[in-house]
Amino acid sequence: MPSSLPRTAAVPALVALALAGGLIVTAGPASAADVRIHGIQGTTRISPLVGSPVADVPGIVTGVRAYGSSKGFWYQDPQPDNDPATSEGLFVYTGSAPTVKTGDSVKVAGTVSEFVPGGAATGEQSETELTSSNAKVTVVSSGNPLPAAVKITAKSVPAAYAPAGTAATGDSINGLKLKPKAYALDYYESLEGMNVSVANTRVVGATDAFDELWVTVKPSENADRRGGTVYGSYDEQNTGRVQIQQQASTTDQAFPTANVGDQLKGTTEGPLDFNQFGGYTIVAGRLGTVVDKGLAREVTAKQKKDQLAVATYNVENLAPTDPQSKFDSLASAVVTNLSSPDILSLEEIQDNNGAKDDGTVSATETVQKFIDAIAAAGGPTYAWRSVDPSNDEDGGEPGGNIRNVFLYNPDRVSFVDRGTADATTGTQVVSGKNGPDLTLSPGRIDPANPAWQDSRKPLAGEFTFQGKTVFLVSNHFISKGGDESLTSQHQPGTRSSEPQRLEQAQAVNSFVKDIRKVKKNAEVVVLGDLNDFQFSGALAALTQGGVLNDDIDSLPVPERYTYVYNGNTQTLDHILTTPSITDFQYDSVHINAEFAQQDSDHDPQVLRLRP
Repeated sequence: MPSSLPRTAAVPALVALALAGGLIVTAGPASAADVRIHGIQGTTRISPLVGSPVADVPGIVTGVRAYGSSKGFWYQDPQPDNDPATSEGLFVYTGSAPTVKTGDSVKVAGTVSEFVPGGAATGEQSETELTSSNAKVTVVSSGNPLPAAVKITAKSVPAAYAPAGTAATGDSINGLKLKPKAYALDYYESLEGMNVSVANTRVVGATDAFDELWVTVKPSENADRRGGTVYGSYDEQNTGRVQIQQQASTTDQAFPTANVGDQLKGTTEGPLDFNQFGGYTIVAGRLGTVVDKGLAREVTAKQKKDQLAVATYNVENLAPTDPQSKFDSLASAVVTNLSSPDILSLEEIQDNNGAKDDGTVSATETVQKFIDAIAAAGGPTYAWRSVDPSNDEDGGEPGGNIRNVFLYNPDRVSFVDRGTADATTGTQVVSGKNGPDLTLSPGRIDPANPAWQDSRKPLAGEFTFQGKTVFLVSNHFISKGGDESLTSQHQPGTRSSEPQRLEQAQAVNSFVKDIRKVKKNAEVVVLGDLNDFQFSGALAALTQGGVLNDDIDSLPVPERYTYVYNGNTQTLDHILTTPSITDFQYDSVHINAEFAQQDSDHDPQVLRLRP
């Protein structure tokens, strides 16, 4: 989606930072006289003429954006230079609907600027553009042919993702000369603003609410069996991904609906833009046709009589204020796609009036409405346990007071109730008659620990199944909000949210250790939306010392995902078990993340085990 931040606010700060950090690099004195687009773009990410007024810069209009907060047009020099590092295209920010048309030959006067989508604090790369309240655009002629589109293909995009930043520049790559034949980010940057095309690509990120989707030009790059592109490590950024938008307003032309694995058939062509939410984006004036490849929502197997089925599902801010259709659709998925698990750990259950911030913390209405919908869909009548949070202390949508909730089928499972828990009193592990007991069940884990500041506190509970005790810990770790993107000017990007998740993982790891100190072969299931990858430091801390195993690792690598973000299929949700649990079947049930129509942005997971 186009950024809404004013261009003029970004220029002075960016120039100052660039100059102070030595990020503006030129081969000699920069001159605005007789400049062409490639002279403005230069050979690095920052223009050598940033902040300078220029006049009569020629080119052919290749695209127009007449709607939204980022109105303007792209144009391109039909007389390129011989340097592959310099782009021949440029965005002109006009602030109002442009009067030029595609194919116009124009000369533009304005100020060279570097606009950082989302603001400098994001650490994002900038977009070189012309902007001025007094910009002058002169149309020389109309109806000219567009410069031939540069074809982005599997062969043209390098396998290496990005150069590493240097200590001298604060890990920024802004001042490094572009090497478009060596690095994917440099390749895309060398085409910034230019007319580009992709052809017959596979969709790897479904159409979203902002009318955009993701494709890959590398069909074999970390492909999964359902058509996605797996993000398997911090070094597997998947270089073939590119975002697709359209120039036309959706009021004039509907954007196509596509699921992962569909094909965007034919040629998609337009200027290569850069934005905060997707990085390099083709803003298509010519859009290919979506071919439906028939991706189906998965259905997990029904648990056998001697199997305990445990599931986790982030239901995305579920509240009574949501339409009944959301409750019904989620309930149908629980019954049909998850085969009515015995225990369901829910994340993002909001209080009884949703995002209204009036001090309400109870979620009785939310949970009961969901339980009723499940029963109406043919499922069991679940019982439930949870602990209300303190008002506005657990993060999430303001006023929503999201929390974790256990649903369980009382015909199959019993819950062991102990004590009366509250938001601020933590449950402890003690030695009981038959092994470890929880002082509070349900209860929250270490709620006073700073690791849980503005974040959900884990919910622990003690269950019995066919005479055997199983401990469950339901989690929703702090989100990745504030982390720099994969296209950040810092390479690798700063993951600012990671330290808190690391502390959260250590706290849960310690709690499981306490249970195992009383009984080494105790059976513990830790599950939920951990907001981090199976290869992350947080998961390493959670499993440290062999306390837990991450059961998604039992799946083949191409099937290890629960979420799709920017065209990368990835794992954010997990079910982990103590080593004593060896007889199990794990399933990530793909019903949401790959689809344009979603009940939640997460896929649920189910673990069937024999305690």
